[in-house]
Amino acid sequence: MVTRRNFLKAAVATAPLFISARALGQNAPGANEKVNIGLIGLGGRCRHLIKTCLAIPHLRIAAVCDCFQPRIDETMKLDPADQKWNTYTDFRQMIEKEKLDGVMVETTTHARAWVVCHAMAMDMDAYIEKPMCLTIAEGRDMVNCARKYKRVTQVGTQQRSIPLNNWASDLAKNGAFGKITQVLAPDFMGPAKWTPQPAEPIPPGGSDTWWDIWTNQAELRPYCKAIHQNWALWADYDGGGQSFGVTGWGAHSYDQIQRGLGTDETGPIEVMLEEPVAVKPCGAFNREPGENETGASYYQMIKNASGPRAKVRMKYANGAELLLHLDGDNSPGLGCVFVGEKGKIEINRDKIWAEPAEPAAGPGRPEPLKVEETQPHIENWLECIKTRGKCNADIEYGQRSSTVCYLVNIARDLGRVGETLKWDPAAEKFTNCDDGNKMLVRPRRSGYELPA
Repeated sequence: MVTRRNFLKAAVATAPLFISARALGQNAPGANEKVNIGLIGLGGRCRHLIKTCLAIPHLRIAAVCDCFQPRIDETMKLDPADQKWNTYTDFRQMIEKEKLDGVMVETTTHARAWVVCHAMAMDMDAYIEKPMCLTIAEGRDMVNCARKYKRVTQVGTQQRSIPLNNWASDLAKNGAFGKITQVLAPDFMGPAKWTPQPAEPIPPGGSDTWWDIWTNQAELRPYCKAIHQNWALWADYDGGGQSFGVTGWGAHSYDQIQRGLGTDETGPIEVMLEEPVAVKPCGAFNREPGENETGASYYQMIKNASGPRAKVRMKYANGAELLLHLDGDNSPGLGCVFVGEKGKIEINRDKIWAEPAEPAAGPGRPEPLKVEETQPHIENWLECIKTRGKCNADIEYGQRSSTVCYLVNIARDLGRVGETLKWDPAAEKFTNCDDGNKMLVRPRRSGYELPA
């Protein structure tokens, strides 16, 4: 039985727990060899990705891990008869015992940095679900860890591996529609604040020790089903991870913005909250979508969703303004609209629309994907594990798009309507708002510190 003591015994280590084959100078998988992967965090997102992984011939799932045994039991129903995955409740034991080339980390957001950093310190390349972090400072620690241990990282913003998205982003970035002056994106919902609830019985398969581990860096509260099963709704565990949420759909939209503006390794310089925060629906949903709306297929997914929202405006050093204004029933929810001096282009997931149409209808326009949308992203990571190259969604890129998410949440939490907050993207701090700087980091519970 796993105990908190043996699960956490390596948490304060500042170096790998063993000397791996790769650290000893042995080669990464050869061009024709399968890449051995371990999966950590076996919720619904991971089980979806497993189906994609099984369709990739040069990927082998060697083992799976979750601190909650019922998750493992459910996941093993997907295990093909010829593979026989090994199972673990401690990811470090999995890494020590299995001959892995990398791990895919699909845990809760509040546990993700802790798992990823320790895995990278144990010589694992990492595929990291988005949002990759819970705070801006935590994300920077993750980047530093990846660089220290020379890890190959891919953040799960899969639009960066969709050919049509990249081609259209390059049109915007390279001036096909003139200098970009504005970018339009949705006014995504933020997370709610948790209020104390009565304790509930620990579910079958759990224990007080398990709940401590699951809670990770956050405050240890009595078990509550609303936390365990709906953690993405609450600010202590995520930045708005639901559909049409700031770190849910917003992480994809903001990453699309970063790529199209050519700001992969920087960010905005100003942030302004334009109105008071209010809980309201995503949109009215009382009209028929037009034929050119790239987000139309997503509207019904969020028809009954509501949450804390408020329009936010940002500005980049190149002069482009980012207006987070659009409702969920009239927007490219997973993308954005680049407005230039000579026209505009709307980029969503594997869909685009432009005015004028000619630049986006030119030679070389890629066809839509013929495989599951995440498959090229995973394949790019596998290829980079072999070549030691930089992935399409390198961890630095993930840090910058995650930062835009958390700048939205910080501006709303501060509530200073109409005040321009000056952001230094190099130093990753506000230059005129000490209260905002206090929100860049959170205290971590003892035993769940990141590697030094």
